[in-house]
Amino acid sequence: MKPVSNKASRPPARLIMSTPEHCLAFGLGSRLAPVAPGTVGSLLGVPVWLMLCWMPLEWHLGAVALLVVLGVWICGESARMLGVGDDPGIVLDEIAGFQIAALPLLPALAISGLPLWLGLLLAFVLFRVFDIAKPWPISWFDRNLHGGLGIMLDDLLAGLFAASALWGSVHVFNSLS
Repeated sequence: MKPVSNKASRPPARLIMSTPEHCLAFGLGSRLAPVAPGTVGSLLGVPVWLMLCWMPLEWHLGAVALLVVLGVWICGESARMLGVGDDPGIVLDEIAGFQIAALPLLPALAISGLPLWLGLLLAFVLFRVFDIAKPWPISWFDRNLHGGLGIMLDDLLAGLFAASALWGSVHVFNSLS
């Protein structure tokens, strides 16, 4: 068993698509983006959210929970096989985090007459801000938890922070208009 390192070299493209774990963890190859794989991975979260948002609320939440649980295992396995703690190309955590960030936009939870495209853009921007800035306690979990749970949890918390900011922003906007 290889020791787990925090340094990640860019794995070759053929490796990324070689196993189901890598393929899913690396966002179906979005890791191949030459810059900002986290942003590209987060963008993949938008069509996933759009596909899920037409489900009844309970099914949508169940699908997100399943994505989180499977994501912990998939991201952990991919990182273990690469011998790294958290490869920057692992983007399934960003896809899952965006699902949390966009929860306030679900039709069953609609918070305003905000156009969907604007809500998705706001959710995306807020999620990326919290994912990149990693305010406390996100930064603590990012540094101190390892394995699949560590890979996923900081992005899930960033999604929760973004969802809260989205909810609050829309309520402030509604009260001013």
